[in-house]
Amino acid sequence: MTETTLAPATGRSYQVRTYGCQMNVHDSERISGLLEAAGYTRAPEGGTADVVVFNTCAVRENADNKLYGNLGHLLPAKQAHPGMQIAVGGCLAQKDRSTITRKAPWVDVVFGTHNIGTLPVLLERARVQQQAQVEIVESLEQFPSTLPTRRDQAYAAWVSISVGCNNTCTFCIVPALRGKETDRRPGDVLAEIRALVDEGVQEVTLLGQNVNAYGVEFGDRQAFAKLLRACGQVEGLERVRFTSPHPRDFTDDVIAAMAETPNVMPQLHMPLQSGSDAVLKAMRRSYRSDRFLGIIDRVRTSMPEAAITTDIIVGFPGETEADFADTLEVVRQARFSAAFTFQYSIRPGTPAATMADQVPKEVVQERYLRLLAEVDGIALAENQAQVGRTVEVMFAAGEGRKDGATQRLSGRARDNRLVHVRLAEGDERPRPGDLAEVVVSHAAPHHLTADGGLLSLRRTRGGDAWEGAQGRPATSGRAVGLGMPVLGVPAPLPEATGCSVG
Repeated sequence: MTETTLAPATGRSYQVRTYGCQMNVHDSERISGLLEAAGYTRAPEGGTADVVVFNTCAVRENADNKLYGNLGHLLPAKQAHPGMQIAVGGCLAQKDRSTITRKAPWVDVVFGTHNIGTLPVLLERARVQQQAQVEIVESLEQFPSTLPTRRDQAYAAWVSISVGCNNTCTFCIVPALRGKETDRRPGDVLAEIRALVDEGVQEVTLLGQNVNAYGVEFGDRQAFAKLLRACGQVEGLERVRFTSPHPRDFTDDVIAAMAETPNVMPQLHMPLQSGSDAVLKAMRRSYRSDRFLGIIDRVRTSMPEAAITTDIIVGFPGETEADFADTLEVVRQARFSAAFTFQYSIRPGTPAATMADQVPKEVVQERYLRLLAEVDGIALAENQAQVGRTVEVMFAAGEGRKDGATQRLSGRARDNRLVHVRLAEGDERPRPGDLAEVVVSHAAPHHLTADGGLLSLRRTRGGDAWEGAQGRPATSGRAVGLGMPVLGVPAPLPEATGCSVG
């Protein structure tokens, strides 16, 4: 590899466009941090950036068509702005490699999921040599969390504890693109968390493709539970979350650590994928419905207040009406506070793509709508049980899209439910990161409202950090909350992500 001297990029602007899962969001924060460390500044909203980076996802159907369409739309802007550069990274770049520059020769840099840290050098090399730079490596060079960062929220942060996955789910291409699981040492993770808390962060979300398998690389099956307990000893850390676990590796020591560590939140996102044992076997998911429900029961026994969410795929190859009925039954028994439901679609490169008995699209859609009605009805009932309760809300920036019209402020309860809060006359206005107690007055399937004002307000170091960060460029081209994806009926109907971390 030719060495390149990195010239300062002072005066040049950048924009990062992020697609896909939480790991991509985390990677985009690092991409932004790397570019800012190299002298770039974030382009103003609506402006034309000197460097546009696409951080891609490969697991959606027609993801490549979407990328090439976006690249095509950007070509006139590049032609009108000499010196503009376009980079493509992420899972699709790892998968398609030089195909991108063949189909879109105006792309300057292609980099993979394992070598994010080389982006500034690749941009400079492309500028100096006046030719596209394609560099894909097959194994992780640096954990994303060891790279510079520019976070979206001063009071909350992702912390990557592992990268890659050792599972072989037949619908998922992630292991082929992210590689086998690689774990960070606990001391490194905790050092990063303490450094974040010193900066004003008060909520961290531990992140991994299969987060509760953490420790497999260094041979400690209880490493994840130990890590959760160690987070409880970090002074100033108010809230700890994690995503996403796998039922196969979810053990009772983790449940005990959650229940006994006060700053680990009573929230669990546990991907089900299907309630049919036959479909789970075809998916190569190493658990069955009775084991899944047993985990849910033990979590609720230890943490009765826990909110449990899930992922479900409808229409996996070979799924019969009886299989779908099994899924509905598990949903009724599990009583999820939310479920992220997806229509299966073929992912080239996955074993499921070539399976027989692909379910017709119209059947998948009809089942999807029935499932959505079921999960929304249960979510509404679960949320209605919250009415009259006092909950602690950590206010957030960007969580309530209608806050301006409704005169409310929004944030997350300890169990990660979204809460819209109306201030009473005389209430001090909370900042993002501040904590308040409120009484839930109304429930909807996907949120709670509290219209009686604040019972109490605690101004926090996280709120101070948010206030101090105002006027500083955000880390990427979109706002990203630390909660789960937005719920509701999407248009068009969603497809199976296959990459929902877990």
